[in-house]
Amino acid sequence: MLDGSLGQNFSHSTFSFRGFPELHCYRRLLALPFSVSYLSVLLGNCLLVYVICSVEHLHSPMYLLICSLCVVDVLAATAILPSMLLSLLFDVDTISLASCLTQMFFTHFLSSLESTLLLAMALDRYVAICQPLRYARIINLSMLARLLLFTLVRSGSIMAALVGLASSLRFCGSNTIQHCYCDHMALVSLACGSTERNSAIGLVVIICFVGLDIPLILFSYIKILSVVSRASVGSEDRWKAFHTCGTHLMVMMCFYLVGSVTFLSHNLNINIPADVNTFMGVMYILFPATVNPIIYGVRTTEIRNGLLKLFKLQVKKLIKVSPV
Repeated sequence: MLDGSLGQNFSHSTFSFRGFPELHCYRRLLALPFSVSYLSVLLGNCLLVYVICSVEHLHSPMYLLICSLCVVDVLAATAILPSMLLSLLFDVDTISLASCLTQMFFTHFLSSLESTLLLAMALDRYVAICQPLRYARIINLSMLARLLLFTLVRSGSIMAALVGLASSLRFCGSNTIQHCYCDHMALVSLACGSTERNSAIGLVVIICFVGLDIPLILFSYIKILSVVSRASVGSEDRWKAFHTCGTHLMVMMCFYLVGSVTFLSHNLNINIPADVNTFMGVMYILFPATVNPIIYGVRTTEIRNGLLKLFKLQVKKLIKVSPV
């Protein structure tokens, strides 16, 4: 490992990860819960995608958004977990600068896609409940195509600028990244020159996604709860609506809050222990990906019925082909 100053004209081209430094001697034990979590992400989200794609009556905008969220969750977890597990289990912890920047782009790009999808799902529910007669005219495949284009342009351009500025830095000091994947600020903190532009683009990311998406999400859910509280529905149905919205908001706030803290800790000079920062950086990607299939899948009646329907069909096929 190369540490220390090697001259102002030198810049490292390879780096080493050191996530959870205080727990380094227990790193193989740490791999167990993360392996189980990654497996649950793959199984839960892939099962949900299969159900939505297989059941025809689930091919509506709301379920297509849930399906897209599942795909993004799997990709985001896959962008960091396999290399992290290799590092914890087999000490495969070196990475080239090009690979590091590639991982950084896809990690933050996919996280920003998740933010946009959460916003779209909140707006979809807002229109369905608050403007039901206009739902079919507002929420359709054409709208989803425009949303996809907007999402790709917004996330792609901002994250490309984020990674482009990081790639222009020189790393002439330590080449040890105090993280288990190529987080933006974890890499930028190793730079030996000015990082003001990188801090600025970090603030732009927070403003463009957290600053814009959260208020719109909160507005949507407040309007939904307002309509439900005034509607002539039973107390049980009203409680279910409040419980569902509350659960959605808690998961969303965990995603946005933890992501914002990890992104802004360097900008605001917040001294967070390396182990805690690494854990938060992993969990803001892993936690939503783990619980989303439960919140948007198991607890959704139509998806649950679709899963039971597919299960019964598979049982019937097995009974037909089994020998008498």
